[in-house]
Amino acid sequence: MTRILTITLNPAVDLETATAELRPGPKLRCDTPRLDPGGGGINVSRALRELGGESIAVVAAGGGMGVVLGQLLDREGLPVRMIDAPGETRQSLSVMETDTGKQFRFIFPGPEWTAERITRASAEIAEVIPRGGLVVLSGSHPPGFPDDYPADLVRLCGALGARVVLDTSGAAFRALQAGRISGLEVLRLDEEEATELAGRALDDASDSADFADSLRRAGVARVVILARGAEGSVLVAEEGRWLAHAAKVPVRSKTGAGDSFVAGFTLGLSRGEPLPDCLQRGVATASAAVMTEATRLCERATAERLIAECPVEPL
Repeated sequence: MTRILTITLNPAVDLETATAELRPGPKLRCDTPRLDPGGGGINVSRALRELGGESIAVVAAGGGMGVVLGQLLDREGLPVRMIDAPGETRQSLSVMETDTGKQFRFIFPGPEWTAERITRASAEIAEVIPRGGLVVLSGSHPPGFPDDYPADLVRLCGALGARVVLDTSGAAFRALQAGRISGLEVLRLDEEEATELAGRALDDASDSADFADSLRRAGVARVVILARGAEGSVLVAEEGRWLAHAAKVPVRSKTGAGDSFVAGFTLGLSRGEPLPDCLQRGVATASAAVMTEATRLCERATAERLIAECPVEPL
C-alpha cells in the first residue's frame, strides 16, 4: 500500500453550534459548541483513518489556538508532524439555524507568512515526504504563501518519486487560472470552482468531462476530477472518462464532503485500485459525509454500504 502524507498549511479549530434563529440585535443563545480539528488535509487524514487507511498529517499551527489544535489532534489519535506557524491559528464557526435547517459558516484568515518562514516550512515538509508516496495538499493557503506553491511541491515531490493530489481554493486557484501549476497526479475541483475556472456553465457531465480533459491535455494533472454536486463527480484520465453518481441520501450537512471524497479516492489510489473504482469509492464516501452533522465526517460502515449505490458509467 502506497504511503500517504497530508499537508494542512492553514488549519483551524472548528466550532459548531446551533441556535433557533439567526437575526441581528439580540443576544443569540446557542448550544454547547463542538470543537474539532479542521482544515482540508486534517479532514482528509481523519476520514482516511475512519475508512481504515493510514496517513501522516503535516500541520502548520501557532499561538494559543495552535495548542488547542494540537490537543484536538492528540484526541483524534492521528500521526502528526507539527510545523510552527508565524501567528495565531485561525478558528472557523458553523452555526445551524434549527428553525429553518440552514447552516451558516464563518471562515477566518490565517496568520501572515514571510518568505523565510515558508522556506523553513518547506524544508520540514521535505523531511517527511514518503518516497514513492502520495502527498495530499488540501485546503486554502495562509496569507503570504505564493499562489503557485503547489508547483513548488510538485518539484519537491518529484525528486522523491512522490505524486501530488491537489484539492485547494483561494490563492492557488488563481495560479491554476493563470496556468502556473502543472505536473499534478490528481486535481479535484468542486462544482463552483470548476465553473469559475472554465469561465462558463458546465451544463452536463459531458461538458465537465470535456473541460477536465482540456486541463489534462494542458499538463495540469494526470487525473482531473470535477464535482457536480448531487449528481456525483466526473473523472478524466488518459485511460478514459467516467461519471460516478452520488447516492440518494438525506443531506444533513455538506461540511467535509469534499475532504471525505479526497480521502476515499486517495485510499483507493494507494491500494492500486482502478480509477473508476477509486472514483466510486470517493463519491460513496462523500455521500456518507453529507449524512452526518456539521463538522463530523464520513462513517466507514455507511461509506462501504453506499459504494453499491454509486454506479459508475463511461462518458
